[in-house]
Amino acid sequence: MKQLVIATHNPGKLREFLSLLAPQGFGVTSSGELGLPEPDEAADTFPGNARIKALAAAQASGLPALADDSGLSVAALGGGPGVFSARYAAGDYPSAFARIIEAARGADDWRAWFTCALCLARPDGSTATYIGQAYGRIAPAPHGAGGFGYDPVFIPDGYEQSYAELGPAVKDKISHRAQAIAQLKAVLKG
Repeated sequence: MKQLVIATHNPGKLREFLSLLAPQGFGVTSSGELGLPEPDEAADTFPGNARIKALAAAQASGLPALADDSGLSVAALGGGPGVFSARYAAGDYPSAFARIIEAARGADDWRAWFTCALCLARPDGSTATYIGQAYGRIAPAPHGAGGFGYDPVFIPDGYEQSYAELGPAVKDKISHRAQAIAQLKAVLKG
């Protein structure tokens, strides 16, 4: 299995997958590049949504497919937005940043974590799921122009810069997605 479909229409997410998988010799294309529809993410968990997307892409393309569902959880929001991260932002990340920062400030609890559920599906319907998490805190203000999504407001443990400031070389080593992909790579090598 050296050809994978990444079940995403998100160019930022695709870039991360390419940088993490290309050195391993995987040929990668995306659901967006293949014109595949985006399935309804009806599950209430990260693994459930990743499975829905991976199975849809694998069955539509006839190739193994990899999907992730990921999001930011904030202690001051009771673990939200979590699985609803994309909907919470609704495409307006600056407003979402402001709401998250205000909640953290109001509760005086800046803890946050990213979760990535990565599902590998084959056209026969078999799946395997891998979970990665990165812990840190909310930044008092958005910083950095790199990355995508919530990267400007998340400072991972052990760092003073946001994901958006750290750059892809560092983020690709420490992120929630990198951790899940490391588990996948270990299985594929074995």
